[in-house]
Amino acid sequence: MSESTDFRGDAAAVLSQSDALVGIDDVQKSLNRSRASVYRYTNTDPRNLNPVFNPRKLNPEYRSDQKDPLLFHPNEVARFAKDVLRIKEVTVEVLNSPSTATQQVLGAILDELRMIRSRLDGLPEAPSDLASRRDRQDRPAA
Repeated sequence: MSESTDFRGDAAAVLSQSDALVGIDDVQKSLNRSRASVYRYTNTDPRNLNPVFNPRKLNPEYRSDQKDPLLFHPNEVARFAKDVLRIKEVTVEVLNSPSTATQQVLGAILDELRMIRSRLDGLPEAPSDLASRRDRQDRPAA
């Protein structure tokens, strides 16, 4: 059975969006293995939340809590498939998640910050010496 024929694409085709992390389901599809096999391949330890890098295992990204899902960098999945499983052609697909309410709020905040920045850049003179302005008496007390 030729495992390389079961895979689409090339190892160089690990998508340009390689900063996005992939979950167990995506790893399972990419490696064409069962979910149980993917968990067996994964470098986990019940006593150590973030074990040291093991070149013979599939190493997940840093987790801050035991309940956090296992996430993998696409390059790590491709490395594991090539080096450990000896698969010659690997494609790891990273799909954009739909826009969430949080992403929309962050986008609105970013737009507002850009607007504030453009208004600040349009001011005739930036306050350079605040100490000289502190002692001015030509304004009413608050």
